[in-house]
Formats: sequence, C-alpha cells, structure tokens
Amino acid sequence: MYKKIVFIILFIFIVVFSSPVLAQKENENNFSEETFEAQVVKVLEKRAVRKEDGFTATLQKLKLLGTSGSWKNKEIFFDGTEIDVIAKNIYKTGDKVLVSRSLSSDGSEKFYVTDYVRRGNLYLLSVLFFIVVLLTGRWRGFRAILGLGLSFFIIFYFIIPQILKGNNPLAVSLFFSILIIVASTYLVYGLNKKSNIAIVGTFAGIAIVGTLSLVFTKLTHLAGFADDESLYLVSLMGGDINLQGLLLAGFIIGALGVLDDITVSQVSTVKELTEANSALKLRETYKRAMKVGVDHIASMVNTLFLAYAGASFSLLLLFSFKQSPFLTFSQVINNEIIATEIVRTLVGSIGLTLAVPITTLLASYFYTKRKK
Repeated sequence: MYKKIVFIILFIFIVVFSSPVLAQKENENNFSEETFEAQVVKVLEKRAVRKEDGFTATLQKLKLLGTSGSWKNKEIFFDGTEIDVIAKNIYKTGDKVLVSRSLSSDGSEKFYVTDYVRRGNLYLLSVLFFIVVLLTGRWRGFRAILGLGLSFFIIFYFIIPQILKGNNPLAVSLFFSILIIVASTYLVYGLNKKSNIAIVGTFAGIAIVGTLSLVFTKLTHLAGFADDESLYLVSLMGGDINLQGLLLAGFIIGALGVLDDITVSQVSTVKELTEANSALKLRETYKRAMKVGVDHIASMVNTLFLAYAGASFSLLLLFSFKQSPFLTFSQVINNEIIATEIVRTLVGSIGLTLAVPITTLLASYFYTKRKK
C-alpha cells in the first residue's frame, strides 16, 4: 500500500509541475506576437483561385468571435481573400481556431487564422488511452503511464533544454536515455533481478545503436538538413545547433522504446521457463528463450520499418511520380531524406537484434545460477 501511495504522489507531482512550466514556456516563445483562440461565427466569402503553377487555392473571409484572453467575446474579421497565401485549412462555421494578431507599419491591426484548436480532442483521446491502459493493465498499467510521464518529463525539461544550450546532442541523449531506462524500468517492474537484467540488456542495445549511428552517419555524410524542421531550427538558432548530433539523438531515442520492450519480454520469458521447469540448464534455457526472441526480432524489425515508412508516407508517394531527382532507385536511396530513414531503420534493427541474445544469455545465466 505504501508503494502505491508513493507512485500516486509522484504521478500528481509530474502532472502538476509540468503544467505551469509548459504554460510558461509557451508564453516565453510567443512574446513577439499575440496569439489567441476564437470561433468561426460565419464564413463571409469563399472562392477558389488558380495559381500560375496550376495549383488551386481556396481563399476565405471569416467573421470570428474571440474565446480567450483579452479578445474574449470580441468580434474579429479575417480577410484571407486579400493576401496571396495558400490556406492549408478550409474553415467552416463553428470551428475553433488559433488567431495571430500583428501590427502593420502604419499601426493598423492584422489578424491571421493560423490553425485549428485541437487541444480538446487531444485531451479526450488521452483520457481514452488512460482508461484503456488502466482497465487492461490495472496497477501495472498505472505504473506504465507514470513511466511514460517520467520519460516525457525528462525529454522536455532536461534533454531539449541541454541541447538548446549548445551541448552535444549525442552525449546529452545518451546520458538521459540511461536515466530514462533506469527510472522507467524500476518504476514499472520494481527493484528486482528482472529489472536489473533488462536494464543491462537495454544499455547494450543503446550502445550498439549509438556506435553504429555515429559511424554510418559519418560514412553516409548525413548532415541533418533532410527536413524543413531542421532548416527552421537553423534559422532560429544560427550556428548554435548541431544538426548532425540532433539526428543521432533522434536515432537513439527512437530505438529506446523498442529496446526496452524486447529486453523486458526476453527476461520474462527466461524467468517463466526456469520457474516452470527447474531442471533446465543454461544452454537449454537460452535455446528455448531464443525461439521466442527470434519471433520478437522478426516482428519488431518489421514494426520499425513500418513506423518509419508511415511517418514518411507522403515522401514515398512523391517518389512514385518518377520526377527528377527521383527517376531511378539509386537516385531515390541516395537522397538524404530517404538515406536518413534507411540508416535510422537499419541501425535500430541491428541494435534490437543483438540486444535479444545478449539479454537472453544474461537472464539464462542468472536465473539458472539462482537454482544452483
């Protein structure tokens, strides 16, 4: 009962402490312009305009009603028909939107609808996720959610700030990845032999992923400029950001969750085997557990590929048009964007594959040693 109270207090602390800090960071980032929420009251005008490049843009004039801050209950008009901007969203009456207010050179106000307000539905989905995990996993599910919150906390309040200060992203991600592994594993599974072995196995996998990422990022000359977000970071921070190191950090953090899952599964498999048959020796235990491990490897490697392919699906569709510079297969894989995903998938898969026999061997040794 004491442990449950401690876990609940820790969960409340993370949630309560994170909220004001997030709000403070959001306010700090938006100091140069005023952004507020509003609701579309009426679509005053809507027309399609065909651009010179053949693309058709939809321009809208909207009547809005502010719903937050100093603009609450005030009417605002957004005239998107006067600006030569391709709107990424088509709004309708009742939509909740984000509005940006700026002052022109003559002192007049300009309002721009920048995006939808999605927060409410995201909260709803999060609540649904928590309910499903808690009903299915019960107390273990609650601790898993707490571990997720702890990982989020470390990434946003330790890893990202350290990188923004100019520290080496690879070193920062490695150090705090170790902290995430230790904290989340002990939090979910407790202080025991199972957790200890899983942590060591995950360390081994992360070390392999980090080493291979460093080597092949250099060999393939990946600079980290593959996406628009990287270019935007450079424009904001100039030369103070190490994009290649940031790319390596992403490789490591991306592989961390999969490695943690498979190492814990392998230790659990060995533990159950030795408890079910105390006569099993190390070699036989390892052999039987690896049959399960091989299945894990096959499914997880495919999972990694599909996850990265899904994240880059628009890019894959672009390649199907056979336009320069993507006319041939060699040109496609030589492009930095796709080369980055290839390196990410393969180094993660290698680390995952090698972590399985390492963890299984360690677990087999220590659990059969306990019987002796």
